[in-house]
Amino acid sequence: MSDIINVNDVYMRFIIEREKTDTIKEYFLKMVQRKLKFSEFYALKGVSFAIEPGEAVALIGANGSGKSTMLKIIAGVMQPTRGAVAVRGTIAPLIELGAGFDVDLTARENVFLNGALLGHSRQDMEKNYDAIIDFAELIEFVDVPVRSYSSGMIARLGFSIATQVKADILVVDEILSVGDYSFQQKCHRRMEQMLAAGTTLLFVSHDADQVKKLCKRAIWLDHGHIVQDGPAEAVCDAYIQSMERKG
Repeated sequence: MSDIINVNDVYMRFIIEREKTDTIKEYFLKMVQRKLKFSEFYALKGVSFAIEPGEAVALIGANGSGKSTMLKIIAGVMQPTRGAVAVRGTIAPLIELGAGFDVDLTARENVFLNGALLGHSRQDMEKNYDAIIDFAELIEFVDVPVRSYSSGMIARLGFSIATQVKADILVVDEILSVGDYSFQQKCHRRMEQMLAAGTTLLFVSHDADQVKKLCKRAIWLDHGHIVQDGPAEAVCDAYIQSMERKG
């Protein structure tokens, strides 16, 4: 079976300014005077893995381990400094809260805007509009600008749009930690239905119970390197034990 995601020897380098500049004028003055100092930071260092269609895979690790960077590269938000990523099929990314929304527009308008950004036609979004709003539980707020929404409301709308129109790959980064418990459970049921229908899931969470419930496989990242790749329960347990030893 061909891989739906193939990550081959990926490196991701960021250039970080060492000294803080408070104004644009100060920044350009230092630049002209060659006083700006930068350092390199590698968020990913030679990461390779492959995911087959229909797999549910979690990326786990401490903050700064490279999980979110890896998701953004797979989703096409970033290009790796070195290496290659091949993705077959459509992606529904849930990476940053409110990404793809215009906060000055209403929920109704953002459904069509966000759908277009995900590659869906207006006809598809019109067909699924009622189901999206119903799932997000926002019927009373469809004509309210998104800037007035709580983080939980934004998460509900984003998740509902991304998952109502079927995609081949669902990419989720911690967004389910926002909102109330009942809606989190509703999201879990939706993802389980998508997995049963053959959707591939790439999932980032600090909640080991969530990972074990949704994913059969986990990849543990630490400082940009893969530490372990295997059954979710075994990898999560090894990661937790490591953190307990450090703590």
